[in-house]
Amino acid sequence: MPTDKNRATAAALLPLVGGPDNIDSVAHCMTRLRIGLRDRSLVDDAALRAVPGVLGVVEDDTYQIVLGPGAVARVTPEFEALVEAGRTPPAAVTAGDLAERGAALKEARKARNATPFKLFLRRIANVFVPLIPALIGCGVIAGLNGLLANLGWAPALVPALAAIASGFMSLIAVFVGFNTAKEFGGTPVLGGAVAAVIVFPGVAKIDAFGEHLSPGQGGVLGALAAALLAVRVERWCRRRVPGTLDVLVTPTLTVLVTGLVTLYGLMFLAGEAAAAIGSFANWLLAAGGALAGLVLGGLFLPLVMLGLHQALIPIHTTLIEQSGYTVLLPILAMAGAGQVGAALAVYRRLPRNGSVRSTIKSALPAGFLGVGEPLIYGVSLPLGRPFVTACVGGAAGGAFVGLCNQLGVVFGSKAIGPSGWALFPLLDGTSGMGVTVAVYAGGLAVGYLAGFTATYFFGFTKQMLADLDTDAGPAAPPGPAGPAAAKEPVPA
Repeated sequence: MPTDKNRATAAALLPLVGGPDNIDSVAHCMTRLRIGLRDRSLVDDAALRAVPGVLGVVEDDTYQIVLGPGAVARVTPEFEALVEAGRTPPAAVTAGDLAERGAALKEARKARNATPFKLFLRRIANVFVPLIPALIGCGVIAGLNGLLANLGWAPALVPALAAIASGFMSLIAVFVGFNTAKEFGGTPVLGGAVAAVIVFPGVAKIDAFGEHLSPGQGGVLGALAAALLAVRVERWCRRRVPGTLDVLVTPTLTVLVTGLVTLYGLMFLAGEAAAAIGSFANWLLAAGGALAGLVLGGLFLPLVMLGLHQALIPIHTTLIEQSGYTVLLPILAMAGAGQVGAALAVYRRLPRNGSVRSTIKSALPAGFLGVGEPLIYGVSLPLGRPFVTACVGGAAGGAFVGLCNQLGVVFGSKAIGPSGWALFPLLDGTSGMGVTVAVYAGGLAVGYLAGFTATYFFGFTKQMLADLDTDAGPAAPPGPAGPAAAKEPVPA
C-alpha cells in the first residue's frame, strides 16, 4: 500500500533526526521536509542520505530532507503523526542541555548566515510559496483548455475549464494579503480583507490621481503592500485601544484606514510598479534577449546560493498576473539543464569512482524533472569547478531562449515552481504551442550540451582526476564548499 510505504519512510527518518523529542516543528514545501531541530548534533546525515527515497539534505534555518515533489506531501503527515505519538509526555520532560544546546546552535547559525535583507526576502517568499500548488494546477488546466479550444474539441467543456483555471488568478490578491498578514504577525483575515478591495469591481467608480481605478490594479504588489500596512495599523491599535473595545475598534480601524490608503494611493502606485516590471521584462528580452538570457541563465545558481533568488518570486507572480505567464522562468530553468549536463560529464570523467557515479545515476531522473538539489549538493558544488561549468551550460541555454524571444518567439510559464521537463505542460506564448515547446526543448538541449562540454574539458584539473578517479574516490570531498556549507535551497 502507498500509505504503508510513506509511513515506512517517515519511520526510517525519525530516529535519524534525533527522535520525536528533538523536533520543534515540521513543515514541507514543494520538494523538502523541513524540520526544526533542538540539537543538530543528534542528526545522522550519512544515514539519512542512504534512506530509500531521500534525494539529499540541506541545512538552512531548518533542517531540510529532499524527498521530491509529491512524495514530500505524502510523507510529511505520516512523519508528523509519528512525532506526536512518540513525544515524551510533558510531565516527564526536563529542561536539560538538549534544548539549550539546540537553541544555541540554531541562533548561532541564524546569526552567521542571515542578514536582514535575506531574512526579509525569505519572508516574502513564504508569502508566495504556499500559492505554488494552486498556480501549477490552474496553469496546467489553462494549458489543457487552450489545447481543447484550438483543436475545437469538447466545446461544452471549454468554458468550465476556463472558469476553473481563472478563478484562482482573479482572487490571488486576496490570498497574498492573507498570507502576508499571517507571515508578518497580523490577523490573516484582515490582510485578506484589505487586499480584497483591489479586486472588487466597484473600484472602477473611484477616481485616484485624476484617473478611474481598475479592478485588480496593482495586483499582488498592491495586495502585499496593503497587507503589510494593515499589520502595522493593527499593531498600533492593539497597543492603544482598551481591551473592552479591541474586538470592535481594532478590526474596523484596520480595514478602514488601510482600505482608504489602498484605494487612494497603494493601488495606483503598485499598478505603476507592476506595469514597469512588465514593460522592463519585455523590453529586456526584446532588445537584448541573447545577452539577457546568457546573464540570467548563468547567474541564477549563484543568486540562489546567496539567497537573492527569492526577490524574483513576486516578479514572476506579477508577470503571470499581467500576461498569463512569466517570460523569465524558462530562461532561469536553463540553469538546471546546465547542471544536468555537468553531472553527465562528471559521470564520464570518473569511470572508476563508483560512489560519485552511483550518486549521479540516482539523482539524474530528478534533475531532468527540475529537482536539482541532489546533483548540486551531492556532486557539482562539493567538487567546485563543475559547479562553475554547470553555470556555463545554464548561460548557453539561457542565451538560446533569450535569442529566440528577441526574434519574436515570446513565451513563458503559467506557474512558478516546476522546472526542467516538468515545465512543458505550463508553457504558453504568442507563437503557438508547437513552436514554444520546440524552443524550450532546444534551450534544454543547448544547456545539456554546453554544461557537458564545459565540464568534460574544463571541469577537472589533472590533480582532481588523479584524486577522484579511483575506486575509493570520495563522492563529496570535505571542505568549505561541501554540502554542509550550502545554506540556501536551490530550485533548479
